[in-house]
Amino acid sequence: MSKKISILLNGIIKENPVLVLILGICPALAVSTQVENAIGMGLATTFVLLGSNIAISLLRKAIPDKVRIPCYIVLIAGFTTIVQMVVEAYAYSLYQALGIFLPLIAVNCIVFARAEMFANKNKVFDSALDAIGMGAGFTLALFLISTIREVFGSGEWFGLQIPWLSDNAIEAFSLAPGGFIAFGLLIAVINKVSKGKAIKKDDFGCDACPSRTVCAGSFASRNAKQAAANINAQGEK
Repeated sequence: MSKKISILLNGIIKENPVLVLILGICPALAVSTQVENAIGMGLATTFVLLGSNIAISLLRKAIPDKVRIPCYIVLIAGFTTIVQMVVEAYAYSLYQALGIFLPLIAVNCIVFARAEMFANKNKVFDSALDAIGMGAGFTLALFLISTIREVFGSGEWFGLQIPWLSDNAIEAFSLAPGGFIAFGLLIAVINKVSKGKAIKKDDFGCDACPSRTVCAGSFASRNAKQAAANINAQGEK
């Protein structure tokens, strides 16, 4: 498999942001009561991912390392504003359904993670492929979660009624607990299929965090000062 195809497929399968890396859970559960809303959120996030990845890759050598996070915030917020205005203008019902979670794409950890861990280190075309793959993986995860919740919670799919289920819907799937149930079921399936190799414990450590270089410096400085203070205190005794 070529490197380009591998980059594209990573976000869909091996490094799915929601079902494998466990990122972006808040919007994934909040807007997944209906398939249409879930796909809308997935496409909107993909647009922001694509725009920000391309912009950050183009500017990666021009952005000073010390201010890269603020620069990422400005770029990501700009693309989020664009997609929010477009959705409000041309898909107002979707805009109302997504509500506050549409502008909150600006602080989606998936977008920041790809900016810091990939776009900041790779060329434009590879960064675009990474954004498309991650966006497709995010959209796929939302589609699967919303399908489970809409089918069993409303007895419908894309607004079409399903015989028997429409009269025997399980209301819990339309509520917050149903989102966690559907999410947990999909995680269980992935772990079963991958024999527990999909999610590693290391993925939840500091090494996998896109902001590790920022907080690590502050913690290191703080710990150094604390250690010096302890040494001075012992010397005075």
